Amino acid sequence: MERRLDPSRASRSDRAAGQLRALALSITLALGACGGSVGEKPLLTTAQPPQAEVAQTTAPRPPRTEEHLKLIGAYGGVYSNPQIEVAVTDLVNRLVAASAQPERTMRVTILNSPAINAFALPSGDLYVTRGLIALANDESELAAVIAHEIAHVTADHARLRQRQAQAAALAKRVSDVVSDPSIRADTRETAEISLATFSQQQEFEADEIGVKTLASAGFDPFAASRFLTSMARFASLPSLNAATQEGPGFLSSHPSTPARVDHAKRAARAYGAPGIGRTARNTYLRTLDGTLYGDDPREGFVRGREFAHVELGIAFTVPENYVLKNTSAAVLATDGAHTAIRFDAVGVPDATSLSDYLRSGWVKGLIDDSIRTERIGGLDAAVASALVEGWSFRIAVIRGPQRVYRFIFASSKPASAYEEAFRNTINSFRLLSPSQRASMRPLRIRVIPVRPNETAETLAMRMYGVEDPMKIPLFETLNGLGDDRDLVSGDLVKIITE
Repeated sequence: MERRLDPSRASRSDRAAGQLRALALSITLALGACGGSVGEKPLLTTAQPPQAEVAQTTAPRPPRTEEHLKLIGAYGGVYSNPQIEVAVTDLVNRLVAASAQPERTMRVTILNSPAINAFALPSGDLYVTRGLIALANDESELAAVIAHEIAHVTADHARLRQRQAQAAALAKRVSDVVSDPSIRADTRETAEISLATFSQQQEFEADEIGVKTLASAGFDPFAASRFLTSMARFASLPSLNAATQEGPGFLSSHPSTPARVDHAKRAARAYGAPGIGRTARNTYLRTLDGTLYGDDPREGFVRGREFAHVELGIAFTVPENYVLKNTSAAVLATDGAHTAIRFDAVGVPDATSLSDYLRSGWVKGLIDDSIRTERIGGLDAAVASALVEGWSFRIAVIRGPQRVYRFIFASSKPASAYEEAFRNTINSFRLLSPSQRASMRPLRIRVIPVRPNETAETLAMRMYGVEDPMKIPLFETLNGLGDDRDLVSGDLVKIITE
């Protein structure tokens, strides 16, 4: 499976990403593996994702693998949108026909995730997220991503990379017999650099093959460099990126983005000057109109500092300067400095008291006499503290309808502000009224024409569900505006609204 990570982000995003990694480590330290507690599947997702594929070539469909089912489960299931399914199916068929292996069976699944992501399996199964589809501004840009992934399959990159990884692992194993620590370290570092270099070479090769396939299929070969630029710009939007990225993104293990953009442009020039090939911009944008954007309703919404789950009927707010990240398994938040939060839900029998649940073994380092029972938002609750390997934890469990909700705070430098943040957050937990639930709707992409005298600023201000400082940069990124493209009256553009 090909996986990619985002390039370096702005400073706030870097701090948030680092803190979230520290959160994962600290929570791992604090949570035990006791059966019947943490091992249970989190219950924030309220419905099972659809299991059917949504786009494919016309070739016969062999049975799906277990890896495929795991992937669609990890990425929120399959996104169902008939218009987009038809468009993507057409792109795949045209690209496969123009590829080095036109007889090869290729199938693409649209994943119900806001992340900017695409990858491929050696079987010819291709995956692209709805977040990536929403970022593209014409058919050729999406085709560029799919052509790149087809190239990984036809060039047999997964098998070759696995062989290289096995060689690197063997080199590390051999280094274990060397008594000199410096030699052992050098051997392992050399093996890792060799594997990384090999992976980067494959990415350049997939870019070249992909651009060739684009041109052969009649698409704009310069779309690859154009979309790489859009992805890099999106990755640099710190607070939005921290809130929506889930798991690996499209740019992991790739060469630096400027190098890839330059390489893709050089490859495209072999087929002509900019302006050649099919883009079908307006047709593509009209297809996107009404597409779900950001969080899926089944997994709740992030709106600034508030998380709300309409179907579960709950909400809470994190303190100022915290960035929320919503995933299918849990909601994460961090202040980008010393404190991080995890919120999830589990099933606990009604007969089990919340105090006994805290003592059931799923919290390492639990300070037993710190357990207190109380009421939060009119619901039974219990709070406690724990200490594990230099990390301080504050834990709250709240019994709601059908679920027990868990807040886990972790801090490497606890202070009064840490306790205040914990208290303010858990006290903000509340059940939503029917009218509040009815008023909450998911964000969607709306495609509208630019009217005379409208600017990027005025159009961006029409967007909803986006923090004010992020509206203009997000609007410009979503619409590919910049040095090479400006707004023109009558153009179709994407905005985010309910």
